[in-house]
Amino acid sequence: MPSSKFSSKLLNKAVDYQGVYPCPLCRAGDISNMTLMEAMSCNFCQQIFTVDLEKQELILPSRQPPLTWRWDGMNWKQPRLEGVELGWGYTVGALAFIALPTTLTGIIAYCLPPQPEQPFTWVPCIWAFLTFLSHSSVIIWLFVEIYQIPVASYFRAMQQRLLNPN
Repeated sequence: MPSSKFSSKLLNKAVDYQGVYPCPLCRAGDISNMTLMEAMSCNFCQQIFTVDLEKQELILPSRQPPLTWRWDGMNWKQPRLEGVELGWGYTVGALAFIALPTTLTGIIAYCLPPQPEQPFTWVPCIWAFLTFLSHSSVIIWLFVEIYQIPVASYFRAMQQRLLNPN
């Protein structure tokens, strides 16, 4: 169901410079035409976008390679990186990067446990958990960097929504 702040005549319509659209990057603001420019900007995250009216695409040129979203008449479709294909190989590699070191650390902690009378017998279990956390955080950080997810803008939007629930 479309958001109430966007008129129904605007949705199901091709992108043009006169319309106001939801920002696909921060998802909290609206993008609209910048005066005397063939560009659009978000009133929340302050990003500037270029528009390809023929292809109905919104491009974020401030990063390389640029992110591109396609308008389907209702909302922006999943972003894609221009000239970059992230396939199954990257997913398998990311899962292996998380699972293999964690599994190896866990197996070593299980097969070679410390003596119960020794201090710090909990260290191998904590070490395996920290291995999982650190490798997962690397993959999450790479995902955020590749797709330029504005984490600070999300927190700012949540704070504004909590303070002003209207």
